[in-house]
Amino acid sequence: MELKDIQGRLRKCIAESGLPQKEIARLVGVSPQTISKYMKKDIFPALDTFAKLCRVLDVTSDFILGINLY
Repeated sequence: MELKDIQGRLRKCIAESGLPQKEIARLVGVSPQTISKYMKKDIFPALDTFAKLCRVLDVTSDFILGINLY
């Protein structure tokens, strides 16, 4: 599980959500700059923030993390 892969899936989900990054940030409770850092820098959100982000984007944490359940 590489951070760059997680960031790529996060970018994809944000793009596909149709929501502006500013709105996603508001719904999650962080700044738009923080959302940008999650996608571009070596920063991963706290677990509670990550859970909110997944809910807002309507994706599972397993998908973002690249975990396949068998």
